Amino acid sequence: MVRVKSRYLLCEVNVTDRSRLLLLDDRAVSAAVKAAVARLHGDYGAALCSTRFSVKYLNAHTGIVFLRFPKRCYKLLWSALPFITSIENRGQIIPCFLNCLHVGGTIRTCQKFLIRYNTQQLHRMLPKCKNEEEKQQVQKAILDCSLTRGNKEAFEEESEIEEDEEE
Repeated sequence: MVRVKSRYLLCEVNVTDRSRLLLLDDRAVSAAVKAAVARLHGDYGAALCSTRFSVKYLNAHTGIVFLRFPKRCYKLLWSALPFITSIENRGQIIPCFLNCLHVGGTIRTCQKFLIRYNTQQLHRMLPKCKNEEEKQQVQKAILDCSLTRGNKEAFEEESEIEEDEEE
């Protein structure tokens, strides 16, 4: 028996109006990617990428997309992503572009990368907080995604001690 090799592309859909992300669905993203490959690489690219191509995951709130496709055509698909300027869904055209974050051999490696990436983004947001309430919300989000239960409780106790010392 032969193992079928696939590649997974972790992409971020960037739009100017974040509320437009909620209009996305996996069929619309799949159609936009297939159309871009066909436009750029012709019938050969479209046929090569259409076999076993699928959108495995789409989070409409964050704009994160996992694309799965055969290993032999990942360069064709990857090279077509910058040419996607809009996605059409239910008659509405959503102007956007896809930002490739990671190429992985398994969906698990892409998930691990996504966790690290989100943690880095949250750490970048922390110094930009305007007030203490925003800072606490960002810290809570960081703790929820990066610490285990025991470490989280210890960190919360330390932060309470620090707050008491500041007063």
